[in-house]
Amino acid sequence: MTNAFNQLGVAEQLAEQLKLQGITEPTPIQKTAIPDLLNGIDMIAQAQTGTGKTLAFTLPILQLIRPDKDHVQALILTPTRELAIQITTEVKKLASSVGSTVLACYGGQDVAAQVKRLKNAPHIIVATPGRLMDHMRRGSINIGKISHLVLDEADQMLHMGFLPEVESIIMQTPKARQTMLFSATMPEAIRKLAVQYSKNPINVHIKSERVTLDNIKQRAIETTDREKQAALLHLLQTASPFLAVIFCRTKLRAKKLTEALQDAGYNADELHGDLTQAKREQVMKKFRDMKLQILVATDVAARGLDVEGVSHVYNYDIPLDAESYIHRIGRTGRAGHTGTAITFVTQHDRLKLEAIERGISARLPLRRVDGLEVSPRPYSDERSGTRDRDRNRKSGSGYESRGRNNRNDSRGFNKGGKGSSERGGNGSSERSGKGSSERSGKVFPRPISASASSESSKPKSKDKSNPWGISKADLDLAQGIKPRDRSKSYGSSRTNSSSRGENSSSNHSSGGRSGGRSSSRNSGTRRK
Repeated sequence: MTNAFNQLGVAEQLAEQLKLQGITEPTPIQKTAIPDLLNGIDMIAQAQTGTGKTLAFTLPILQLIRPDKDHVQALILTPTRELAIQITTEVKKLASSVGSTVLACYGGQDVAAQVKRLKNAPHIIVATPGRLMDHMRRGSINIGKISHLVLDEADQMLHMGFLPEVESIIMQTPKARQTMLFSATMPEAIRKLAVQYSKNPINVHIKSERVTLDNIKQRAIETTDREKQAALLHLLQTASPFLAVIFCRTKLRAKKLTEALQDAGYNADELHGDLTQAKREQVMKKFRDMKLQILVATDVAARGLDVEGVSHVYNYDIPLDAESYIHRIGRTGRAGHTGTAITFVTQHDRLKLEAIERGISARLPLRRVDGLEVSPRPYSDERSGTRDRDRNRKSGSGYESRGRNNRNDSRGFNKGGKGSSERGGNGSSERSGKGSSERSGKVFPRPISASASSESSKPKSKDKSNPWGISKADLDLAQGIKPRDRSKSYGSSRTNSSSRGENSSSNHSSGGRSGGRSSSRNSGTRRK
């Protein structure tokens, strides 16, 4: 019984295997590319991610492979490890039906184990440029007899700087080969590369509007960097996505956002280049098995990521251009399903947003998150009060006399770690290990002690050795000197004054320091 794939020229055993997988209807790129590729014609194909490009070139290769030949016959180059794993998985599902073998070669794996498997000379190799060059230098891979060369996601290889390696690899292959280049976008450098290393190629361009716009609901959220995380959490709570991918600009931002999502109770994990290959594969397996709801990723790590069921894509950091935008939102709305793509836009991102809208020939609805209440920055009133006190001190009003005394340093609370010290006029120091918020998400100021609030404001003369006006209590604490008791430090009677002199003399003789002035007369009357 023939089906739509048989009509394209696909062999019966391959078509039956596709049917067992539930694939009965070819996509537009498959209908256009497969007949010409089966005839051995070179091709330059431009189609968005999620359109079925992988089957468009793997079906012809599997059908044209000669299993009786024990050498590498097809090479598929991909920019990332994840894409190499994905393509290898798809090829393995069909390779057994025609007696072909396939092997993936990418960084992060044990090189010795790869060399051992390469001794069996697989028919098809799926590799990243860096690891393939390594094996070529070792002599463990021979691509001098291949018949089919595929450059998948060629534009991303250009962006990642792999173009010199790709050209070196191509020059090691026979001229009598079939060359296939597939890309979501077609920069001029990629087009020149394809024309230079292919023979009379057929150009195929599947229009992206239907994939990019019709199946994906797109909108932009106006926010600020400070409000962005709160806006994201609000949208996640409102939408409850089945599976979501969140894109960040850098590895560090991806890591911090993942921690914030986990703290908020979401089942989230990160995917970026700093992870080991074993960890990346573990994260992807959890996401594919739907044991992970949210994947926070960078552009490179998620390139070519094909996971069924992704309902939402969030551009936490706006893409640099329309090409990156198309690649990102292509993680959802795949294979005829619908999806949602949300892009966060700050005031500095307006030009990038306009460039993206020109690139996709559409305008994204721009709005703020409805009903989102963003809490003001903690201690805003306290800081304005501090500025008022600074102005009063400069004007000589005597509002605050001891430099940093009597202030609550709000920065300690904002960091959520150490509390600031409260210092009164007696030079004592009341210190606390943690801020009063105890990581509860709210920040509360500490009560000011009565002694601190009733401190007298005496004018203080400038000291040339201490031009910054740092209080004596601060200097003592910095040098490890314990604060003195109030009853022995300040007093109006002559006895207390003599006591200060005695303490000063004894401290001086033992190598210590004291804030009071020493009097030899008083010291003499007190010694026994």
